[in-house]
Amino acid sequence: MRSIYLVALVTAVALAGCGWVPQSKFSALESQSRILGEQNNAQLAEIENLKIHARTIEDRLIRADQELARLDTKHTNSSAQMVESHKNGLAPGRPFANQAGAISPDVHNQLADLARRYPHLQYDSATGISKLDSDVLFPSGDTQIKGPAERSLREFARIMQQPDARHLKVMVVGHTDDAGIKGREIRSKHPNNWSLSTARAVAVTAKLKDAGIPDDRMGVAGFAEHQPISPNDTADSRSRNRRVEIFVVGPDTPIVGWTETHGSVYQ
Repeated sequence: MRSIYLVALVTAVALAGCGWVPQSKFSALESQSRILGEQNNAQLAEIENLKIHARTIEDRLIRADQELARLDTKHTNSSAQMVESHKNGLAPGRPFANQAGAISPDVHNQLADLARRYPHLQYDSATGISKLDSDVLFPSGDTQIKGPAERSLREFARIMQQPDARHLKVMVVGHTDDAGIKGREIRSKHPNNWSLSTARAVAVTAKLKDAGIPDDRMGVAGFAEHQPISPNDTADSRSRNRRVEIFVVGPDTPIVGWTETHGSVYQ
């Protein structure tokens, strides 16, 4: 590249005539040629840097597209699992049911086996939700757990007390259908479905406590008739909505009431 500017220098000298060129002028032209050469080299280096930067940006875009495709596939699979859970009578996954990965394979298998042995209990390994049929658990309008259901709750508690399950927590959630509370005696205890759904969740929690699960590993909620999994248009669909759900969740799952899951809020 320097030779090009030397040629330009010689040409400039030639155009000036064949006469003698002062040394000062020759030196100035030579200096100008050197400066132009350095500028050219700097521009070439900048062009190369821009090419490298462009390739880096292109690689990042490719990785971003791949990550978007992965997330889209994950979202599609999660949606399919939620639909399947809904078909099986399980509530769609709620925020505190999304850490089924915290449950070990052995605990998963034991919960699934427990559900196979007790028809009134369903377990969804994708979300960590167990659903109990409240018509089997409780007499109509009552919160006293029926005898046959106690055995399944005791076995559930036994599983939750194993070494690889002791870090897990349990959220018990009660639901009702949209029918009002019937009977003066029942209404005196439970004036509305909020009261009934919460009381049934408390009753299940009490049985789990009696079976050995500590208080500080459990929480209770009641949603009354406001989270149906089936239309309340037939006796069968209403019976599906009358349910108690047991969410098995990891220790870091954020749930209102367990302050250790909201450490940044209370610091």
